[in-house]
Amino acid sequence: MDAEAQENFREFVAGRSTALLRTAVLLTGGDRHAAEDLLQNALVKAAGRWQRIDDPEAYVRRILYRQQVSRWRLKWWRREVTVAEPPDTGHAPDASGAAELRLVLRTALSRLTARQRTVLVLRYFEDLPEADVARILGCSVGTVRSTTHRSLARLRVLAPELSALGGEQRPSRDFSPLEVRP
Repeated sequence: MDAEAQENFREFVAGRSTALLRTAVLLTGGDRHAAEDLLQNALVKAAGRWQRIDDPEAYVRRILYRQQVSRWRLKWWRREVTVAEPPDTGHAPDASGAAELRLVLRTALSRLTARQRTVLVLRYFEDLPEADVARILGCSVGTVRSTTHRSLARLRVLAPELSALGGEQRPSRDFSPLEVRP
């Protein structure tokens, strides 16, 4: 599209888009968002043929009508079937306890030093052996062990509710792979 045609298209959109949007809103049954999508798609199609269009408003309106009919046809195939009783979906377990523990763990981890957090993440989240953690951090295996021990002890003080998970209720992989053992 050359510069003159582009300018004509911009003027058309600026001058007629309000009226065309009202038509689109009526076509979509009052759904403004669907109407905006419908009008935008129609204008995109019109822009591609702009230099060959004799009556732009009639052309865009025809696109609006035809696209809306196509949407109706597509919706007919996707329409939900109503039934007398809704299907049994079962009940999802209450995840509020796990969410609360995640928040407690996040707060407790934020109160550890960067080194302590790093050691715990590498050991328990990344599930790396002590030797690999030592290599990554550039320290000895003994330093990794002592830092891990002190970090877990500090976590137990900061968040005693995490220590309660030690025996009977371990956090799942979704909760956090950091295992805090008493």
